[in-house]
This record gives sequence, structure tokens and C-alpha cells, in this order.
Amino acid sequence: MRLLRTLPIALAVSAALVSSAFAQPTPRPKLPGEDWVQIFNGKDLTGWQKIGDEQWNVEPGGILHGVAVTKAYGYLKTEKNYKDFQLSMHFKCDGDGNSGVFFHSEFKPGTPTITQGLQFEIDCQAMHHTGGLYGDGRNWIVWPAPENEMVVRRGEWNEYVLTVVGNRYIARLNGVQVVDFTDPQPKSFDGGISLQLHSGGTGDMKFREIWLRDLTQR
Repeated sequence: MRLLRTLPIALAVSAALVSSAFAQPTPRPKLPGEDWVQIFNGKDLTGWQKIGDEQWNVEPGGILHGVAVTKAYGYLKTEKNYKDFQLSMHFKCDGDGNSGVFFHSEFKPGTPTITQGLQFEIDCQAMHHTGGLYGDGRNWIVWPAPENEMVVRRGEWNEYVLTVVGNRYIARLNGVQVVDFTDPQPKSFDGGISLQLHSGGTGDMKFREIWLRDLTQR
């Protein structure tokens, strides 16, 4: 009788041990820096939306190539919106037209007319304010300091690290912090990230290694 009474207990203990052996381990918290995700996969335009009629192609080596084929503006916008983030990327200017990285951007439906958003400037000509902020109907908002106007490299790959947290905007270009600006009158707070081809038909830009840390609290 004692054996019969203890058998169910033994079976329950055995089942618990088997269950724990096959249980999924608790995932460890991500360490600092492990929350970067690649938002351009280097193969196709998954996760991005073409705005306008300019040409965007993915070339061998994971290079995103934007070429202006009309006189209008063109953009490539993330399908996902971001409020606060850090963005790391490389860019190269192959043409004379300038470019930019818009954030909190939105567009008039069916057109390349931007209705909100600021941009971090990209222009590989000296003294053209790469890293400066422009947009939201206010034209230029801030330029890099004069000594930082020469950090951009014409005809070479440039590294851009951009930070947007609330109304504070920071741009690092080739390892140099060129802008750290707190906007006293922000107009946009949420929206897509958009790569720009400037109007005029001379834009020829390359991008690669586009990574992002989403710092958004919703």
C-alpha cells in the first residue's frame, strides 16, 4: 500500500524534472550596443517606400544607389516611424546634387512633397554644411562650426552617426561631432526616416551599412 501511495508522487516529480530539462532558457537582457538593427538589408528595398520618380537600386556589395532621373525631388522612406533613435550609416557623393537624411518625415499622399520633418544635410562640397539641420518650413536652423565644414570627404565614403532624442539633435561626421542642437521650437515629433535626392536632376548618391537603435518610448 505504501508503494501505491508514493508512486503518483514519484511520477509527478519525474515529469517536473523532464519538463524543466526541456524548458526554454530565460533570454538574457541585451547588453549595451546589442540593440542595433540593420534597417537596410543590403539585398533589396524591404522595409522602405519609394517616394517620387527617382531611381533607387541595390548594387553588389550591399550598396544602395540613388540616381536623379527627373528634375523633381525623390526620397526613400522607412515604412516604420521613429520618434527617438540613433542612426549609423555610410554615404558617398558621386554627383553634384546634394542629399539629406530626413527624420519625423511625412509626405503629401502620392507626391514627393514633404509636409513635415527636418533633415541632416549631406553635401560633399566644402562649406555646404553637411551635418547641419534644415526643414520644417524654417529653412536652415543650424550649421556646423566653421572648423567642421571641412570634415566631409568628397569622392570617398563618409560615416554618419545621427541622434534624435526629443528636441535634441546630434550629428557626428567621420568621428567628429559637428552639430549638437536643442530645438527651442520643434514642429515634428514622429515619422519616417527618409533619404533624399535633391531636385535638379544631378543627384547621384550611394549609401551602405544603415543601422538603427530605436530609442522610442510609445
